[in-house]
Amino acid sequence: MKEKVLEIVNEIRVAKEFSAITQLHAEDNLRDDLEFTSFDLAELTVRIEDEFDIDIFEDGLVNTIGEVYSKLQK
Repeated sequence: MKEKVLEIVNEIRVAKEFSAITQLHAEDNLRDDLEFTSFDLAELTVRIEDEFDIDIFEDGLVNTIGEVYSKLQK
């Protein structure tokens, strides 16, 4: 699951011409550390929902990778 999230994050980053990252940390902030915009977060939501059939923003905002992982483990 974590590998797939990393793959999705890197696909979004590379499309923005940012470098791919080798690993994610639970405390990584989606906006501050990964430099995601609102549009990127929407794309992340759609891609994760397609892959895992879970809407990570269903119960409110998700700000960190750890929160994403938590939602996926429910």
